[in-house]
Amino acid sequence: MDPKLVKELDEEPFLGMCIEDTTSLDEVEGRSACTNCCKSRKYFCYTCYIPVAELQDRIPTLKLPIKVDIIKHKHEIDGKSTAVHGAILAPNDVKIYTYPDIPDYSEKENIYLIYPSVSAKDVASLFRTDLDISNMSLDEKPKHNRTLMIESLDSNRANNDICDLDELPIERAVFIDSTWNQSRGIYKDERIKRLPCLVIQNRASQFWRHQKGSPRWYLSTIEAIHQFVLEIHLNMWGVDPYYEGPYCDGFRDIKRRNSKSDIRPYCGQYDNLLFFFTHMYKKIHSIYKHDQLLAYKRRLR
Repeated sequence: MDPKLVKELDEEPFLGMCIEDTTSLDEVEGRSACTNCCKSRKYFCYTCYIPVAELQDRIPTLKLPIKVDIIKHKHEIDGKSTAVHGAILAPNDVKIYTYPDIPDYSEKENIYLIYPSVSAKDVASLFRTDLDISNMSLDEKPKHNRTLMIESLDSNRANNDICDLDELPIERAVFIDSTWNQSRGIYKDERIKRLPCLVIQNRASQFWRHQKGSPRWYLSTIEAIHQFVLEIHLNMWGVDPYYEGPYCDGFRDIKRRNSKSDIRPYCGQYDNLLFFFTHMYKKIHSIYKHDQLLAYKRRLR
């Protein structure tokens, strides 16, 4: 990642994105009991995956283009994980499971694990017809890092050979919510390891919690989900020329693959996945300066 570009993005990381105003969260005074389990919560219950009563009908809900399963490590602290944001903001599409209690994926198709295995492919490979990379591993691909992300979208990868797809080539994405070391343990489970893997593009994380030894492109779970569904949409339906959010520059020339669909090119449809994330980001930055936080001092290369 270019340090200069990252520094510019850090000044206003959510500029141009279509994220609803979070004033309703600022108006919450104190904590209240979850309407389901009665435990004391601030904005939402991170065990029941519902907002507190005061915020019901006051937060956005989203419809995602695919289903998302999050496999959470049992030692991941619920109150600190961003995975719950997805389950609350897209309740019909995002489900959270605590390992080892996970679904059986053995007889289902078009399910992908977002994980940097040696055979992982990039998201664009699901849509491309001009290059056969069915047997190409990450080691054979240009510009990659061994994380969930590949380094960048090749600007020379002209997207002229467009197939008119009737439906998305993926139905469900599986994410692992844990530290990097914990994720490797979960990946060894044959129920998970048999899934084909995908990686997303590099993106500088805006997550404020520091993970020792990790580079800046290690995203929080909700950032990774946002990046993934963004790439799915961009590769299938392109981007609205008037949308000014970040992370779309490499997709400006992509043509629609489903000309019969009434789904609009990307204009921020999934940006509200970062609704709680941006609010908490602003609260943290109202207390600490950006450059003082160790999370933003991690290496970029």
